[in-house]
Amino acid sequence: MNDLDVLRVFCAGDGRFGNLLGVVRDGRTCLDDTARQELAAELGYSETVFVDDPERGIVDIRTPGTRMSFAGHPLVGVAWLLDIEEVRPPVGSVWARDDGEFTWITARPEWVEGKRTQQYATPAEVDALPAPPPGEGWLYAWAWEDEAAGRVRARGFPRRPDGIIAEDEATGSAAILLTAELNRALNITQGAGSQLLTAPGPDGTVEIGGRVRFDVPPQAPTFTR
Repeated sequence: MNDLDVLRVFCAGDGRFGNLLGVVRDGRTCLDDTARQELAAELGYSETVFVDDPERGIVDIRTPGTRMSFAGHPLVGVAWLLDIEEVRPPVGSVWARDDGEFTWITARPEWVEGKRTQQYATPAEVDALPAPPPGEGWLYAWAWEDEAAGRVRARGFPRRPDGIIAEDEATGSAAILLTAELNRALNITQGAGSQLLTAPGPDGTVEIGGRVRFDVPPQAPTFTR
């Protein structure tokens, strides 16, 4: 039996929107690699996290089709859920903090793989894109809403072979990449209304933060393998 927490990560100020995340708190209930991948595919979230050591923050991140060494919104979500200061995905140690409203992680942009950003002239052009737009590869489409204030409108399109998710509601890793490219703090509105805050660090890292909420009561959903 796998007890599953379902979170919304990078919510708007009123608690709406955010990217859904599944978290299996006790990874010992699903140790087999194939079983984990099957469960992630069955759930269909953009990512599902298996917590292998809650005290040390050791986690395993899965998409419906593969294992990931790093991902933004899963680490923000699991840091909030476990209330810890360090999360340890396969890529290494990721520091976390909570300021009472936002949960933050500090990451390196070189950890972000397989994504590219593309600037558009106006937010209206970003909004008008089909989901997904033509082409191949993970696309983070963005435009300035207010350049002086660092406000960005963005949408994320995985364009993955599994085709499960046409559009990602809130993509922490892509926001980290864009922040590093622009080298400035950003307030990003992505998808239907999710909010991501970022800030570059002096050592080449990027801090990214957002609000996290439970999507459903944590005791409700259970999955038997």
